[in-house]
Amino acid sequence: MALIAHLSSPLLLPRYLHHPYLNPKPNLTLSFRNSRIRAVGGGDMLGDFGARDPFPAEVESRFAEKVLGNGNTEHKILIPSISALSLSQQQCAPLSPFQPPMSTDEVQKLLKKVVGWRLLDEEGGLKLQCLWKLRDFKCGVELVNRIYEVAEAAGHYPNLHLEQPNQVRAELWTASIGGLSINDFIVAAKIDEIKTSDLVPRKRIWA
Repeated sequence: MALIAHLSSPLLLPRYLHHPYLNPKPNLTLSFRNSRIRAVGGGDMLGDFGARDPFPAEVESRFAEKVLGNGNTEHKILIPSISALSLSQQQCAPLSPFQPPMSTDEVQKLLKKVVGWRLLDEEGGLKLQCLWKLRDFKCGVELVNRIYEVAEAAGHYPNLHLEQPNQVRAELWTASIGGLSINDFIVAAKIDEIKTSDLVPRKRIWA
């Protein structure tokens, strides 16, 4: 490495070096050696800059061949696996009628990843259920239409019920296997992303 002959910009020293009476104790000496700037005396204030050449003994030991790493620095973009994607980003897949439904433990783990859905244990097997309170009947119809669009794109449909004048109930399960499948949770997560802020009752603000 070349020896540093000069500094390209002025070296800014601590304030007390310009005014010794502020702190007369530190004794700072700058030395230029092997392309490094080192503070000697008064503590290591500037640290150690740059890298050094390896010693002959280190070269003979072939230490560089023993370090971990990859000489090829080509950047590779990996496609995330399905398990790394959120439920709403996954796609429903065809299921075999001989496939067993998800176990209760599996269902409980996935239930934490969908918002507002609760578990129903009925004679036909486990189901997912979600309720929405809307502003009026027209908003209920609009929500049903929005849910239907999401379900149609996913290819997996919930049972939708427009109850009372302003309540919508959705139930998800896979009838062909008699319980819940991953497809039910995928659609539930997609439904969670539907905008409903313009359909729910407005909060009253009292002056």
